[in-house]
Amino acid sequence: MKKLLSYPLSLLAYFYFLLVICVFHPIQWVCLNWFGYNAHKKSVDYLGFFLLKTMVFTFSSSKVENLDLIPEGKPLIFVSNHQSLFDIMGFVWFFRKFHPKFVSKIELGKHIPSISYNLNHGGSVLIDRKNPKQALPAIKKLGEYIETNSRSAVIFPEGTRSKTGKPKRFSPNGLKILCKYAPSAYVVPVTINDSWKMFQYGSFPLGLGNRLTFTVHPPIKVSECDFDSLLEKSEQAVVSGIRL
Repeated sequence: MKKLLSYPLSLLAYFYFLLVICVFHPIQWVCLNWFGYNAHKKSVDYLGFFLLKTMVFTFSSSKVENLDLIPEGKPLIFVSNHQSLFDIMGFVWFFRKFHPKFVSKIELGKHIPSISYNLNHGGSVLIDRKNPKQALPAIKKLGEYIETNSRSAVIFPEGTRSKTGKPKRFSPNGLKILCKYAPSAYVVPVTINDSWKMFQYGSFPLGLGNRLTFTVHPPIKVSECDFDSLLEKSEQAVVSGIRL
């Protein structure tokens, strides 16, 4: 019965989602080309806000916990598990104060209104996972960017989304590059719960009645421990907060 009810609600949700990304695409263009970075950043903040509201159609909600743990005015590397597209929307809106930039797969940089535009023009990097010669210099550039501008990078070390919520093993490569080129940064572990349930039936219909949470764990200063210890502590923090 619950899945049956989700069909018409999901149609409304997808229509709303498409409407939002189509409306915000020209808004982003105008903000960036006429008014510069800060205006574009503000437009992306509200893009994230309105996209999160897609969940209202499925009686779902989202929240962030322990945001006050994050140091301000410092380069940050958010390390998180990855469960669905809603993870990115949550980071854009809830962590907007920290100017989040993403390490994202190159496929998302094409043909998606608003989302592709932001990934290409908002400071994020698009990587080809099959081509280290392209990926590693791109991540290096992002590390240097957050170090210079005291902004933040978001990386999902699992490499791909978990369709069941069960965490995958963290890959060290991208995080290691970010830490090397942002030596004054703090790594901030974040656990995302129940995002995967939005897509528990696949792309359609959407899951109903979910409560997504983004839980921030105590930051780890990059300069205060070796990389292997940092990776282990980060992974343990993220995994410890996952509810299965």
